[in-house]
Amino acid sequence: MTAKRPVVGVIGSAHIVEGKFTAQRVGERPLRAVAETAGALPLIFAGTPDITDLGALLDTVDGILLTGARANVHPSHFGKDENPAHEPYDRGRDAIALELIQACVARGVPLFGICRGLQEMNVAFGGSLHPEIRELPGRMNHRMPRLPNGEPHPDLDVIFADRHDVRLKPGGVFAKLLGAETIRVNSLHGQGILEPGRRVVVEGVAEDETIEAIAIADAPGFALGVQWHAEHEAHRNPINRTLFEAFGAALATYRRSR
Repeated sequence: MTAKRPVVGVIGSAHIVEGKFTAQRVGERPLRAVAETAGALPLIFAGTPDITDLGALLDTVDGILLTGARANVHPSHFGKDENPAHEPYDRGRDAIALELIQACVARGVPLFGICRGLQEMNVAFGGSLHPEIRELPGRMNHRMPRLPNGEPHPDLDVIFADRHDVRLKPGGVFAKLLGAETIRVNSLHGQGILEPGRRVVVEGVAEDETIEAIAIADAPGFALGVQWHAEHEAHRNPINRTLFEAFGAALATYRRSR
């Protein structure tokens, strides 16, 4: 009999269809990365508190993937006021993700945060975010490449191209896992970590010191986050493949221990 694959809960994000229908959305790339590179079954769950039972979810899955998303984490979670210029927000996903992160780490459930997911992990442990990292002195523009007229670039190879280096913490989790001191990654974010939260270990920084990789200190299981989109070509990109394969190994170990 073939062993069952681990199951990964993949969080959804609020989306309005045709201006009136509420929906939950997950891009196909992270789902494929879970299935094809981590070797697990992706299971989408709603980032909606009143219909998502976190206890039942964690009794069902062997790991959680927090994906990137269009919405910023609401600033009230780190003591700031909201600003229309930094919308949209997704208060439902905030509520689910921040509680879920704490529960995953406490239980040792493998947790992998990507882009917004890294930001959620930082906020869950008391850290803060800046809505536009590029506005800070000395920082580069980490946002998606655009055409001169402001429209998003039509070529996905340009959008997801490696754009800057990340210097990894010597002897850290990422440096050991990737066997490198410096890696090169894509960049598609506006918001980013300002102050790291308690238990948040900075594992990698960009050339402009923007935090790009984190681990949660003393977590009993896999608990890593990256600011870049590691789901991009996870089956071919050696950096992203290694991360998803390590996530997959942690999922398998957790499943066997249950």
